[in-house]
Amino acid sequence: MKIQQIHHVAYRCRDAKETVEWYRTHLNMDFVLAIAEDRVPSTHAPDPYMHLFLDAGNGNILAFFELPNSPEMGRDPNTPEWVQHIAFQVENEQVLHDTKARLQAAGIDVVGVTDHVIFKSIYFFDPNGHRLELATNTATPDMKARLDAVKWPMLEEWSRTKRAPRHAAWLHEGELSGVADD
Repeated sequence: MKIQQIHHVAYRCRDAKETVEWYRTHLNMDFVLAIAEDRVPSTHAPDPYMHLFLDAGNGNILAFFELPNSPEMGRDPNTPEWVQHIAFQVENEQVLHDTKARLQAAGIDVVGVTDHVIFKSIYFFDPNGHRLELATNTATPDMKARLDAVKWPMLEEWSRTKRAPRHAAWLHEGELSGVADD
C-alpha cells in the first residue's frame, strides 16, 4: 500500500459558520461540504456535530468539527504554541507580503515574513486559536539535493543525542534569527 494523498485533516472549531466565513474571507478557501449528525458514525455515540470541509487546493481538504456538547476547546499546555500549526503553500513571496498586509488590515496579528532559506512564511491564528502558516518555496535544486543527502544521518544523530545536528547548519549560517519583519 502507498498513500495517495491526504483525504482531509480535521480540527475542532468553536463556531462552524464563523470558521467557514473566516477561511473564505481571509484565505479564499471554498466551502465544499457540510455534514451534521446526532450520532458519531464510527462509534454510534450520541454526540451531535457539524463537520465542515474546505478546499485547501490540489485536492487537499481542511475539515472542522463543531461539538456543542463537548467541553470548551483547549490546547495541549505542554506543547509550545508555535509547534502545532497548519501550513499552506502559496505562489510566491509577493503573495506573502500582500496577504500579510490584508490580514493586518483586518486586525489579525501576523509574524514574519520569516526566511527559512528554503522557504519563506508568515504566521497567524484563525478564530479557533489554530496557528496557520502561509509559505512559499525558495529552495534551489542544489539546496534540495544537499538536504536530501543528510536527512538520514541527521535523523540518526538526533535519535542518539537529542541535540540539533550540524549537517544543514548552512541554512542559517550568518543569520541570528532568520526573521525579517516588514
